[in-house]
Amino acid sequence: MSAQQQGNGADQAWDTGAGSMGHYDRFKVVNKNERRVDALKLALGKGTYTDDITLPGMLHVKMLWSPHAHARIKAIDTSEAERVPGVVAIYHCFNVKPIRYTTAGQGHPEPSPYDAMIFDPKVRFVGDRVACVAAEDERAAAIAVKKIKVDYEVLPAVFDTREAIAPGAPVIHDEPDCTGIAGFDPKRNIAAAMEVGHGDTDAAFAKADLVLEHWYSVPYQQHCALEPHVAIAWLDEDDRLVLRCATQVPFHSRRILARILEIPVQRIRVIKPRIGGGFGGKQEVLLDDIPALVTLRTRRPARFCYTRQEEFSSARTRHPQRLRWKTGVKKDGTLVAQELEVLANTGAYGAHALTVQGCTAGKTLPLYRADAYKFIMTTAYTNLPVGGAFRGYGGPQGFFAMEAHMDEVADLLGLDPAEFRSKNILRPGDENPLAKALGEGKEGPPQKIRSCGVQECIDRGAKAIGWERRLSFKNDGPIKRGMGMTCLMHGSGIPGVDMAAAFLKLNDDGSFNLLVGATDIGTGSDTILAQIAAEQLSVPLSKIQIYSSDTDITPFDKGAYASSTTYISGTAVQKAAAGVCEQLKRAAAEMWRHAGDPTGCELDQLSCEDQHVVRPDGKKLSYSEICLSTFYEHDQHQIMHYGSHMSFECPPPFSAHFAEVEVDTETGGVKLLRYVAAVDCGVAIHPESCEGQTEGGATTMMGYALTEDYIFDGNGRLLNDTFRDYKQFTSLDVPDFQTILVRTYEPSGPFGAKSVSEIPTDGPGPTIANAIAQALGIRFRKLPITPEEIRKAWLEKAARTSRQPAEARV
Repeated sequence: MSAQQQGNGADQAWDTGAGSMGHYDRFKVVNKNERRVDALKLALGKGTYTDDITLPGMLHVKMLWSPHAHARIKAIDTSEAERVPGVVAIYHCFNVKPIRYTTAGQGHPEPSPYDAMIFDPKVRFVGDRVACVAAEDERAAAIAVKKIKVDYEVLPAVFDTREAIAPGAPVIHDEPDCTGIAGFDPKRNIAAAMEVGHGDTDAAFAKADLVLEHWYSVPYQQHCALEPHVAIAWLDEDDRLVLRCATQVPFHSRRILARILEIPVQRIRVIKPRIGGGFGGKQEVLLDDIPALVTLRTRRPARFCYTRQEEFSSARTRHPQRLRWKTGVKKDGTLVAQELEVLANTGAYGAHALTVQGCTAGKTLPLYRADAYKFIMTTAYTNLPVGGAFRGYGGPQGFFAMEAHMDEVADLLGLDPAEFRSKNILRPGDENPLAKALGEGKEGPPQKIRSCGVQECIDRGAKAIGWERRLSFKNDGPIKRGMGMTCLMHGSGIPGVDMAAAFLKLNDDGSFNLLVGATDIGTGSDTILAQIAAEQLSVPLSKIQIYSSDTDITPFDKGAYASSTTYISGTAVQKAAAGVCEQLKRAAAEMWRHAGDPTGCELDQLSCEDQHVVRPDGKKLSYSEICLSTFYEHDQHQIMHYGSHMSFECPPPFSAHFAEVEVDTETGGVKLLRYVAAVDCGVAIHPESCEGQTEGGATTMMGYALTEDYIFDGNGRLLNDTFRDYKQFTSLDVPDFQTILVRTYEPSGPFGAKSVSEIPTDGPGPTIANAIAQALGIRFRKLPITPEEIRKAWLEKAARTSRQPAEARV
């Protein structure tokens, strides 16, 4: 039986959903707060990151970025730059072969347009690549970059998505070799478009007692990982290209580099060391090609590392969107129709242009049951920084619009927002009506909800924050208090697409080596995968030595994105461990037979318990004894197994978020007082890590709700490209935070687990907006909700109130 065909071992006999709660007591390693496998070395400063090495003769690379939002490069003069002492090489569009590709680190074939090149003769935003300098040190490279002379033909630029898709707009991608995906129409500046639905929305809206429709708007957001993008390349002793890179997708990076550098995959090795934060930004194959190109041309090691300003202007961002939400509902609060239209800004290039916006609908619309749904999407090119993968992947944009809208509907009907949601929320056994229509660039497999704790999330979250208090706030003075809530769902991997593999072998002391392609980007996935292996093998976590993310040594994994590592990679690990257990039993049975003691040696009678294979009569052999026998005595072989896993299921985690705020009407300032996030992620493999993911993801998005945005001048130049001017939330801003892990059991996941990493990013935008709306009686439909916007809206409300007759105000 192949690893792909194997089941999940011991968990096949477990109940589903809430009925499996009693089985939590059986876990020995899983669902425990084990010490992280990398904790000690990181605490001692021994965890090596990409930029922690220096190689003899290493060149340093600096990039010349476009000062124009839209221009054609007519000529480049590098003569003066070449005379700078220490300069070794300069590359640009006139000496590097033009090969179209996408920087999106997605599975092959990528559902993103091939609209980028290493160096393009046309620049499309301020911060686009023009030329790079490789020199003996960074200072020489930086000096030389400033001496490169470029003759630009400046072209008209467009910065607004509505203007970009209007007739007569400047065409951003007019090159004939640019190829695309669903709805791709570069002549109209459309990177992707789709219209899908379920049921008859016209008929459903016609029978509604109330139809509400509003537009919402969400901004740019930067990932702000502490470690910038960085890569180091060199040639090994076999003249193979080795790339040490801060990446979430080492195998995708290798495949894409092989294509654009025109060398075989087998001549490339990509190594992912420790990562100082990714959040989706390092899913992009963003700078890997540059040091690789320099190394292949010069045959010397090369390093390229972004500055913080380059991260802001030239890396990737969360897609800004305008969203139109339309809802039809009966008087009793029953939803009958939902319609979502999205106009998204992908910036100058279309990486993730289709799939992020697809997830804006796919993660939101199915959360509430209705008779009919419609989704209309257009992703526009503009001459602004480029959108890409970002934790949440379209969910935060969609949930802001939907959950603000749900509050508005509940308010018009005079219903409690929590009760209104409970009435319409998805339930166990329901099918996702849009799963097939919103696949990864193709039709997706159907989805049925097999585990769902969302109602318990609502109930426990409401109790924790004191939801009933919201109607008793006095709000007589300038400080107004409010409370808001939201419901959320996300996904676990990309069904029918994502695949991961793992390899496990036994050592003669009873320990195991676990090799995985999965990419730990600071999330603790190395620990979680080792826990899954240890649980299946019935050994302590200390017996598992895990090695991850080296394309030469570890098996394939699609990478760290789409909330897939625990669910997809974890199941591959569980399969590999289950296979090793079977081999241990067979080897033990052989040892007993050889010793003349065959009683009770049938495989179905043997079990793996506490580092031993155990017979029904209590006799046992340790894993160490078994390994020594298979190495040196009987039926000599290596006990080892692999597991591969791809799932057609995508079990959603569920969550309910609650926030309590104070708003100062005299300054517009918002103070977050309390935040509660109740989350159903199935079995939490490492509960403290799940809590950390929830708190970290939500904190990131508190800034999205209140402070973060890109500010441009009239020529498309980013003005707030430093941490001084780009206002993130810090530890001083974070409120009292409570995470509640709601116990469910997902039968398709490893030991009942689902994902947890992205769903917390979906909540703070709408939750905080709903709390502010309750405090002020003013609805904000645009993020971020800044003090200036609040003060302006409050003064406008006061002016309207003062103009009303006294009896109307009463």
